[in-house]
Amino acid sequence: MAEIDDIDHRLLRLLREDGRRTFSEMAAEIGLSVAAVKRRVDRLREIGVITGFTVRIDYAKLGWGIEAFTELRYPGTTPVGKIVRTATDVPEVQEVFTIAGDPDALIHVRVRDLGHLQQVIDRLRRAGDVTGTKTLLVLGSWTRDVGPVEDLSRRPPAR
Repeated sequence: MAEIDDIDHRLLRLLREDGRRTFSEMAAEIGLSVAAVKRRVDRLREIGVITGFTVRIDYAKLGWGIEAFTELRYPGTTPVGKIVRTATDVPEVQEVFTIAGDPDALIHVRVRDLGHLQQVIDRLRRAGDVTGTKTLLVLGSWTRDVGPVEDLSRRPPAR
């Protein structure tokens, strides 16, 4: 686990709120010099805590407003790498989660309309060793990662 202090947590919170925030803005808010903030952010990148900077896109405004999660099932002898390759070869697949138990994988897809979703599911069913699928349409979503960063290492373990 990476060693980070309260100031690092505050920097992470500021960057999560606005990844384009300048070192100068963060320095003023935290009470450090610009150079000190830059050093800390650089260090957080070097140790892998910050893995990149990104943009949030409203895909519905681009015509890709339907999201779904599809469960994929495979024979028990299918290697995990093959499961991942089946899904990553489909451009509408946004994320692949290999999971323990039934199903074997959960994929997040983004499509234009329900007909497009059907085409994607059909393509997945024809790919490789897929033995079954179940698709769940997303009606709405909420994401914690746009909120504050907590130091979870200080929180007592859940019981």
